[in-house]
Amino acid sequence: MYIPADFNEPRKEALHACIEQHPFGMLVTHGKSGLDANHIPFELAAEAGEFGLLRAHVARANPVWQDVADGDEVLVVFRAGDAYISPNWYPSKHDLHRQVPTWNYIVVHAHGRITIRDDEKYVRGVVARLTRTHEASQPRPWKMSDAPSDYIDTLLKSIVGLEIEITRLIGKSKLGQNKEVRDIQGAGEGLLASGQYAIGDAMLAAAARKQK
Repeated sequence: MYIPADFNEPRKEALHACIEQHPFGMLVTHGKSGLDANHIPFELAAEAGEFGLLRAHVARANPVWQDVADGDEVLVVFRAGDAYISPNWYPSKHDLHRQVPTWNYIVVHAHGRITIRDDEKYVRGVVARLTRTHEASQPRPWKMSDAPSDYIDTLLKSIVGLEIEITRLIGKSKLGQNKEVRDIQGAGEGLLASGQYAIGDAMLAAAARKQK
């Protein structure tokens, strides 16, 4: 991924936070059948190893777990949002007319080595933790014990676990940091006014940091 210096996000804690807040990742593999991409939710074990560990599961019918071998290099892409930026939102455009449209976004690339975990205990743990995490905001959180145990056991047999040791983390936050503070802020406010809060709030935060 091309990352100009202004857009580089090197802080591991910020990259981990992005993954935890946006856990639905794109797993890119290059196995026996060639390039493939699968879109699945991940669990991050931030303290495992130097850069963390990703855990997930896929349907047993999905060929990806048989297409790759333990130790193969993979890439997981996490997106925290993106937005079109109109030059009309830049105050300097109205003074100098020297601005053009662009697209801003926040992404994290997690490079790593994959291991297939085809065992019931591992899969059960992944499903249970993902469920607890994502049901926590519900008025009455669903838990695995709410369903008949034989039903859950049958479903668990139909999925396979994946584990990815992260070997490299790359983050890119393209938020107009190469522009004047007033232009970053103006674009951020333009996004908020159009209901695009993720990148809008991030741009206002980037403007505040640059102003310090």
